[in-house]
Amino acid sequence: MNKTTKHIYFSQRHIVVVLCYLCLPVIALAQNDTTKKLKEVKITSSFIPVIQTTVPSQQITNTDFSHYSAFNVADAVRNFSGVVIKDYGGIGGLKTISVRGLGANHTSVIYDGVQVNDAENGQVDLGKLNLNNIREISLYNGQPPNITQPARSFAAASILSIKTIKPQLTADKPYQITAGIKAGSFGLFNPYLQWQQRLSNTWSVIVNTYNENANGEYMYQIHNGNTVTQQTRINSGINAQQIDASLYHAKNDSNQFNLHVNYYNSDRGLPGAVVLYTPPPSGQHLWNQDLFIQAGYEHTWQTGFHLLVNSKFSKGFLHYLDPQFPNTAHLLDQHFTQREYYQSAALSYTILPNWQISYAADVAINNMDADLPTFRYPTRLTILNVLATNLNIGKATLQASLLNTNISETIRTGTTVPDRNIYSPTIVATVRPFSDQGFKLRGFYKYIFRVPTFNELYYGFSPNVNLKPEFANQYDLGIAYHKALNCLLDYVTVSADGYYNNVTNKIVYIPSVYTASVQNYGKVDIKGLDVNIKTEARLGMAYKALITVNYSYQDAINVTDPTTSTYLNQLPYIPKNTIALNVGINKGNWGFYYNQISSSSRYFNNNNTPDAYLAPYAVGDASVVYKGLINKLPIVLSAEINNLFNRDYVVIQSYPMPGRSFRISFQITI
Repeated sequence: MNKTTKHIYFSQRHIVVVLCYLCLPVIALAQNDTTKKLKEVKITSSFIPVIQTTVPSQQITNTDFSHYSAFNVADAVRNFSGVVIKDYGGIGGLKTISVRGLGANHTSVIYDGVQVNDAENGQVDLGKLNLNNIREISLYNGQPPNITQPARSFAAASILSIKTIKPQLTADKPYQITAGIKAGSFGLFNPYLQWQQRLSNTWSVIVNTYNENANGEYMYQIHNGNTVTQQTRINSGINAQQIDASLYHAKNDSNQFNLHVNYYNSDRGLPGAVVLYTPPPSGQHLWNQDLFIQAGYEHTWQTGFHLLVNSKFSKGFLHYLDPQFPNTAHLLDQHFTQREYYQSAALSYTILPNWQISYAADVAINNMDADLPTFRYPTRLTILNVLATNLNIGKATLQASLLNTNISETIRTGTTVPDRNIYSPTIVATVRPFSDQGFKLRGFYKYIFRVPTFNELYYGFSPNVNLKPEFANQYDLGIAYHKALNCLLDYVTVSADGYYNNVTNKIVYIPSVYTASVQNYGKVDIKGLDVNIKTEARLGMAYKALITVNYSYQDAINVTDPTTSTYLNQLPYIPKNTIALNVGINKGNWGFYYNQISSSSRYFNNNNTPDAYLAPYAVGDASVVYKGLINKLPIVLSAEINNLFNRDYVVIQSYPMPGRSFRISFQITI
């Protein structure tokens, strides 16, 4: 018997012995013909967050919204690193997102795979997007890692992807109803309802509706030297309703269809800027009526082809009223309507198990009209084509895409902008340098741009049709690491990315009552660092602690003209340092959470002078959440204190933020 044979022999003998030991209790039970009831043993483990390593990304799911005292999408994503939320204050105040210093126009908001587009001003108000029917929000720098996407998903510097709840019903449970109510400070009353219904083995429907009503009144402070006075924010009420109905058809995971109909209606006051010795403007009002209908079809063949088709029609109506506008009529009463017709198709093919290619084409028609005497009624045709590939070679993943954008515009009168035909390449690489599967290096380069909006080109007393697109070169290099642990900590996830953005033809709005204009102002350099850390700890006695830390550094400076006083100055409203901290303790059905966002000082213009200085701030929110059962029905109860320490601060100059406020909520699922 040689050495190898002996090894096999002893291995087999060991296996037999082990099997005998395992079988002894069974044999004994069979001989005694008795049974013994064992105590139930519960095995629990923590879910390790998946870090998307191809491109820098951050995610938050509906199970975490209450941890962050989030009321809308803006609240949910304000904790992400690299993000600045421009918040004009109050429940109904405008809230837009800027990622890595590039401004709101460079971030594309994707709703269930289709962009929420606004050709009028290019910015999406995240405060209008409620969380009741959302299951996940993801922020991707560069572009999403999946190359089977509409071409628009490749056509922005960053993507904010919003995915809604889909019905998860069975024949035994063909329906589900979720009802809830939120109420609190500022007269907030927010009931909502979700109904899921299974129509057949392949068809299902889900309907979401809510009403949001608040007077918006809150106290704020005015500082005038050593004098501090209390004032009440007025004319900031909101009354909004939204209904979203979705139809789903799925024969299997590889053959799916969906249809969405969404309608939003709001009536809100605009409180205006607070200026010393000047009473806030009163009577400014804004009405919105937004409708979109979108449909999507997805099919995957065993041959390796993957088809994705999306269609959308949207219409947005806006009515703005200012009864104290400083013109001869002392009135500004304007109505705007914009429409979009959109069609997209994407096809990918898996050539080899490690190699995939895709092609996507989008066509969009945007038009706008208004009741202004000199309005030009623009129509924009946008055609996007993108080729992309994804290749896995050993420990490396390589992605590349080439986007072609062709834009042409027409107007009724006057001169319009020239046609544009631009190519935008992107290269992404991820490498696993060590045997540890959890550690990866990543980097990307992306050349992207954004065209001027209709407002920038045609609105106002001095329209500028000579505006050029704003171009940005994006560079990123970072690491991502995650590991499951068997100690005090259940797991740890860490990511860190350094980046550099170079912007040319920066589009800048120059305000003035009668001669406001928009210009290509110059060049901007943005250097930054995003760091994200998340972990969970077992504290004993069934207590569990959750800790998330997101840090951002942004050095965003004007490099247009070395001879000017603004050269090398920090861009307006971009803090150099921000940190978001979220900690929580769970035990059983109860959870206690604290969330704090700290921002360093900023300036509200590019002069960076003392009179343009905005002080740093740190604002903390606290919440308690109970998830349990009433008569076997799941319920969620929560109570929140926002701005726990009643800090006096502003995000936008002259727009004071609310002090301490309260909110409670109750939800039941049938």
